[in-house]
Amino acid sequence: MKKHTVIAAALLAAGAAQAQSSVTLYGSIDQYLNYMKSSSGTSVRAMEDGALLRSRIGLRGTEDLGNGYAAKFTLENGFAADAGTQADSSRLFDRQAWVGLASPFGEVRFGRQNGSIFTRGGLVDYTTRTLGSMVNNFGVPSRFDNDIAYISPKLFGALQFDLHYALAEQSAAAGGNRQSVFQAGADYTVGPFVFAAATLRAKPAKGAAVSKDIFYDMGVADWNYGKGKVYLAFIRSNNSTRSQVGTSGTYINNGGTLLGNVGGVVAGTDNATTGAVAADANRTYHIWQISADYQLTQALRIGALWGKINDRSSDSDAVGGSVGGYYDFSKRTTVYGLWDTLRNKGTAGFRPSGSAGLRSGFATANDVNGRTINGLQVGVLHRF
Repeated sequence: MKKHTVIAAALLAAGAAQAQSSVTLYGSIDQYLNYMKSSSGTSVRAMEDGALLRSRIGLRGTEDLGNGYAAKFTLENGFAADAGTQADSSRLFDRQAWVGLASPFGEVRFGRQNGSIFTRGGLVDYTTRTLGSMVNNFGVPSRFDNDIAYISPKLFGALQFDLHYALAEQSAAAGGNRQSVFQAGADYTVGPFVFAAATLRAKPAKGAAVSKDIFYDMGVADWNYGKGKVYLAFIRSNNSTRSQVGTSGTYINNGGTLLGNVGGVVAGTDNATTGAVAADANRTYHIWQISADYQLTQALRIGALWGKINDRSSDSDAVGGSVGGYYDFSKRTTVYGLWDTLRNKGTAGFRPSGSAGLRSGFATANDVNGRTINGLQVGVLHRF
């Protein structure tokens, strides 16, 4: 009897320990029909992936270590559901791959993970900073490799901040200097208002032809008025450059970034596509945007926004906006429709983008630089 009691106790203890650990399979599939037309006369008709959420599949796990401590991990892969291909064929887990320890004093993570700016996307506008957002059209630094992060607990029940430092995965440069990406962010909630700020600084290698840091500074303020929210956003950044079209020697202005939005470091050659030393890192852009939404019914939310991308060194600005509607059939399934416009002025060359970049977009300089691009999209998002 005593032996049986010991065995039963051991089994119960093992079951309790197992119950304290969990692994969750999760993901989303987001498909939409996209029609866009440029003032050049060229139009695009396509099925696309990821207007609101890039299609993805992931695993997240937690092990309770006791006394408020836990081990955590996330592995997340992005893919294009319209074709069944990986978002990044060079990576198994292109979106996130990190392990961390949580405690009453905050959480520390190591690996590829979402950064300070990206995680506050839901505070930027009614689209949650996706398709139809002028902030998203400029580009948003999302995640970086070799990232060491600290996420604070909620302080005073209202304030939370995080710090990120991403190391370059390469040999040390002369003098021991290494390229790196630093991020920091904070958000504060008081009554119906939320205020948030985030910043990024990316350093090129020591002795690079262009030594200027790439920066991205963001500030947002939201007001929850009961039936919806009003969103104000301001961005200041120099992370924009040209993108070469094939081997033709022509360029889509503002078609690329000096610091990759989903990994990498600053090359220090100032133009990641051409390798040319230009003045792009010295061009500062200000992005202003106002947005609002309204919960028309329990299931239907509508919203609108207007914004401007201001090139502080020239008259090559862009203005644009969108209106959209989102109908929730359930907590997991949403259908949506959008109308959006982007008006490039002067030689500006910005293009619309969703959570995932367009696979069938405008690919010639004549269709983008200085052009107006209007679009209509209808899609369905399912989360699991």
